[in-house]
Formats: sequence, C-alpha cells, structure tokens
Amino acid sequence: MSENWEYGFDTLQIHAGARPDPATGARQVPIYQTTAYVFRDADHAAALFNLQEVGYIYSRLTNPTVAALAERIAALETGEGAVCCSSGHAAQIMALFPLMTPGKNIVSSNRLYGGTVTQFSNTIKRFGWDATLVDTDNLGAVKGAIDEDTRALFCETIANPGGYITDLDAMAKIADEAGIPLIVDNTTATPYLCRPIEHGATLVVHSTTKYLTGNGTVMGGAVVDSGDFDWSASDKFPSLSQPEPAYHGLKFHETFEHLAYTFHSIAIGLRDLGTTMNPQAAHYTLMGIETLSLRMDRHVQNAMKVAEWLEKHPAVEEVTYAGLKSSPWFDRVEKIVPRGAGALFTVALKDGFDACVKLVDSLELFSHVANLGDARSLIIHSASTTHRQLTAEQQVAAGAAPNVVRLSIGLEDADDIIADLAQALEKAAVPGKPTSTRAPGTPTTAISSAKS
Repeated sequence: MSENWEYGFDTLQIHAGARPDPATGARQVPIYQTTAYVFRDADHAAALFNLQEVGYIYSRLTNPTVAALAERIAALETGEGAVCCSSGHAAQIMALFPLMTPGKNIVSSNRLYGGTVTQFSNTIKRFGWDATLVDTDNLGAVKGAIDEDTRALFCETIANPGGYITDLDAMAKIADEAGIPLIVDNTTATPYLCRPIEHGATLVVHSTTKYLTGNGTVMGGAVVDSGDFDWSASDKFPSLSQPEPAYHGLKFHETFEHLAYTFHSIAIGLRDLGTTMNPQAAHYTLMGIETLSLRMDRHVQNAMKVAEWLEKHPAVEEVTYAGLKSSPWFDRVEKIVPRGAGALFTVALKDGFDACVKLVDSLELFSHVANLGDARSLIIHSASTTHRQLTAEQQVAAGAAPNVVRLSIGLEDADDIIADLAQALEKAAVPGKPTSTRAPGTPTTAISSAKS
C-alpha cells in the first residue's frame, strides 16, 4: 500500500495492533499467559529498566496481548499511544495520576455515571485531590469553577445514564484557554460514533468492559493519549516535565515527547498502582472490537426504533434519547456523534418509583444487570442501584431520578424488544389506567424462553 494510504475504521478494528505471531505464525493475537520475560543478557535488562529500550519486563507493566489491544484502541481513537488497565474506574484514576498532586482539583460534568460521581466526590479525596461538578451546558459555570489548582476538565461524550451529549469542542476550548487537558470518557459512544481527540480532547478513557468488548464477559479499561499536549508549557505537571527521581532525573516530556504521557503511565502508573489488565481480558476485547462498527450500527438502529415507540407510550413521561427530534441535545448529534446517538438512554415513567420497579421485574427479554454495552438488551433502575449513593439532587442532575430506568438497547430484533417493553409496561400500569399502545401484530407477551 502507498505510504500515504490511511486505513478505514473497519480495517483498523480488525488489523491494528495484530501481526502474525513470529514464533508460530498464528494469525490471531495469542494470549501471552506469562508473568515475566527472559532478558537477552544483563545489558538488555538494564536498558529496559532504565527506559532506554522498549520491551517486556514483567506483565504488571507490559504484556504482548495487552499491548496489541492498546495499539488497536489508540489507532481507532487517533491517539499517539494508549495504556490498558483492569477496569474503567482504574482507567479514570490512571488518567488523573500523572496530572495530580495533593491539593489539586479537577472540574467535571455533573452528568456522569454514578460510580464516577462517587469516585470524584469521595474516593479521590483520600489522595488529597478534589473535584467540582458542574453543568457543562453552562460554560460560564465551567470557566468559573477553574482555579489555579485545577489540572483537568472531565466529561463523558454520551453521558451515562441519560444519553446527554456533551459539546466537546466548547469544553476543549475552555481547557485550552486554562492550559489544562480535557479528559473525555468515550465508553458509551466508542470511537466508531465519536473520536474526542478530533474535537480537542487530550486524553480519552474507556471502560472496555462495555461496547468495545461487547459481550459482557471481561472487565477492562483504557487511557488514550492524543500526544498533542505540551506538558512543559507550565509548571502545572511536574511529573511529566520535571526530573523523575525513580529514573535518575529523567524528564518524561523532554525524553519521550509525544509519548511522554503513555510512557509515564506504564513506567510509573502501572508499576506503582498495579491496575493491570490480564491477557485473557485483552484477548476477548480484541475479538470484540473486530465487529465494533457492525454492532454499533445495529445498536443505534434498534435504539432509535425503541425510543420512538416509547416516546408515544401513554405511561412514559420522557425519553432522553438524543436521537429523537424532541431531545434538547438533538442538534449535537450531527456535530459530535454523526453516526448516531448510541444505544443508552433513560425512560421516566409517569407512575413513579413503584412503576419502575414493576417494569424491571416484569421484563422477560431484557436482563436486569449493572452493566451496559452488551449484545443483550439491559435495564436497571439507577436510583436504587448504580446511583443510590448519591444525594437526591445529584441523582436528578445525573439523570437518575427515582422515576427513571436506564435502558441499554441490544442487538436483538427491535420488534421483540418493543414487545417485551409493551407487556411489561402494561403490568406496571396503575390499575384502571389504560396504557397499552400495542401496534398491530405485536405479540401480547415476549417469548418466555428468552427470559434471563
């Protein structure tokens, strides 16, 4: 191929990071189930430990299967490098670790996954870090929350659970003006629907557990570095710009330039935090990514059909799917996620908390689980589960009010998904209050053998 040839997304999701195994010729990336790697000699070992040569030392730091996955995710996100770790939550800590010191803070969207709100509001304080959560539609509030100790802005492309779409370009502009990186959680969009780096993001984080793997089998996380941020432009990021005592005064940005953040995350982040992805998880995720674009197209197609049906149901107060013309974020779809608004959204029921619980208990095709991005359609009542640690005000701000359920629309036949919702909404209805809007030919109940 020509040196100037740029592979398309579908090609990269299959081939990036994958090469025939040099020892056996195996076409699929092998699972390198090993803890350590034999050095050629003493000089080779010393060069690896001194970061003078790239290679494998110990699987807490690097592993060939995990490295292949990191390369693939970086390619799909148009990043300079990436680091894979044990979970999405681990990825968030890994993303912040090179940037933060005690007394520093981040400014974050308040429309986040409940576990992230808890992590930012409580857990990171144990490191001496702090977070200010604001409405990212209020750009003045975002700017006003930034002070001399702020080290990053954080948001989600498509917010979990409500499907809210962030204006990444506006956030990136604010981050640039403040001289700090923008970190974007791209889990629910995936690089197929959005590449945050193209909108000005410095770092992208993923829970690879979700759509990237796509089958609900393994945990994982990733941090992708754009390679574009000048870590030496100020004294805000000494871990990257100043001498590192553990490596004889080596300056990561001066030495590794565009790969400074990635090398720091491996050589110090994984070394000291130990948030390592195991090679079997990397293998499953590599296989899942091979069909990412095909799956996401179907997810979006199904989500649109289901959301349009739900919006017309008399038991439904609101559907938050951004692909609907009624959504306040509809205008951002073309700008941020032109291939579609994802497959995650919430539904508010007119009859409140009890109706939500009854709906969840009455579904047969949907699985009631604390996950999203599976091939299967999933449901959860966020206020009593994933967001239960939050205050009532935080729940409402995050889109997880008591009368709201979160749907992750899967790859089943859309008519079957709708039929299951129809029968469950009918069972959840207040007695004497008709709610059925069953379309002609729609079964009265979902197939009971599909219950999970």
